Amino acid sequence: MKPLHNCYKISIALNIIVFSLCSFDQPITLKGVWQYAGGTANGKFEGAPVSYKLQRTYTDKSFSAVMIEKGYKPEKYEAGTYILKGDTCFETSTFNSQSPQLVGKTVAYIYTYKNGVLHLAATLPSGMVADDQWNKIK
Repeated sequence: MKPLHNCYKISIALNIIVFSLCSFDQPITLKGVWQYAGGTANGKFEGAPVSYKLQRTYTDKSFSAVMIEKGYKPEKYEAGTYILKGDTCFETSTFNSQSPQLVGKTVAYIYTYKNGVLHLAATLPSGMVADDQWNKIK
């Protein structure tokens, strides 16, 4: 009976390891180019804009965000640094053309990454509850 008991323990251990590896699809870095794919703002879904694109470029520790509209140069609207800790992405703004009062502020986003889609969910300093979706394009 001991050999069966050991096989059972090994089987359970392997299942736990496989489950753990499959459950966590979080990147170590957000490095790459991401395009806004829509999201929710205060519970209301908003699709991605049609007349322009919003893109965020992440390096190992920083990010910049641009608006791209056909016929115009890309317009930078935000930049800063970020740190990933567990399921949280802490973004600190160093530049914000839309809300300069947010420069120096850190927002804690709960992030999930699955099937190439990055979700960033947070209560923003304005009080708005947001869950933005970003598709990795590079």
